[in-house]
Amino acid sequence: MTVYRSLGPLTGPLTPSCLRDVTLPLTRYGQRGYRPDDVHALLDRLAFELGERSRQLDQAHAENERIKNALRAWQTDRAAGG
Repeated sequence: MTVYRSLGPLTGPLTPSCLRDVTLPLTRYGQRGYRPDDVHALLDRLAFELGERSRQLDQAHAENERIKNALRAWQTDRAAGG
């Protein structure tokens, strides 16, 4: 599994509370909004984490299906007297 490395305050797996606590720095005095580089970095991090979660979920579903099929085959074999 690939691990995202960040130099920012968000380290380790993202959690809802971690995201709620994120404070993006404002632009310099006289400008409005957030610094685009910081926003893009956060979005990249979120996209990476969501991709990893999706990959892990797909892996878990595949493993679950494999186990169910093995159990069905074992039950069929046992019922046939094997």
